[in-house]
Amino acid sequence: MVILKKVKSSTLMETLVATVLVVIVFMLASMILNNLFSTTINNNTQVIDTHLNELQYLLQNDKIELPYTETFQNWNVTIENYQDNNQAVTEFEVIHLKTNKTISFIQNAN
Repeated sequence: MVILKKVKSSTLMETLVATVLVVIVFMLASMILNNLFSTTINNNTQVIDTHLNELQYLLQNDKIELPYTETFQNWNVTIENYQDNNQAVTEFEVIHLKTNKTISFIQNAN
């Protein structure tokens, strides 16, 4: 007759606790990654930056007239000319319609 050796193993309760801990760690990790990805996507301004560069080029080559206003992919774009200390100044301002994020800069007109 063969004598079976007793194999040490964990109890059902230990296995359940370990499983719950692993699930909690994976849930926290997925929530953190989701938050990072959504923040990165919401803060991505590459498209509007490229469009602003295009508008600067068009303005330098007299292809658009000021004041200029348009809506471009959920962004309100405004370009205005005004005098500041007897110098012509051009102000570019874009505002996101959903998040109200504002990007603005001033360019001295030559």
